[in-house]
Amino acid sequence: MPDSTTSQRIYRLDRFIVPYVAREEFLARVKATHQILNEQPGFIQDFLLEQPVDENTFALATVVEWENSSFIENARAVVKEMHQKTGFNAQETIASLGIKAEFGSYQRIR
Repeated sequence: MPDSTTSQRIYRLDRFIVPYVAREEFLARVKATHQILNEQPGFIQDFLLEQPVDENTFALATVVEWENSSFIENARAVVKEMHQKTGFNAQETIASLGIKAEFGSYQRIR
């Protein structure tokens, strides 16, 4: 039987449809962001998953497991600060590279 600690875990799942021509640039940004997330309190683990969609695009799913929702706001602030320091605008990059994105936070079903 899971304890209350595991039942509070939050899973951030983001899915992107990415043109292959943007693959390396986008993956570099995603990996840099996940490196920062990996160093944050409450971080448990993450996964970067990919799947071909067609000859021009692939799907990239990112999953981050957090101890609970209280850690997510701090992590967002740290990522936002990193993006500001590097002059990176995620929304502009997604739009300019022709990427479609879906974002969400999930809890495990018991």
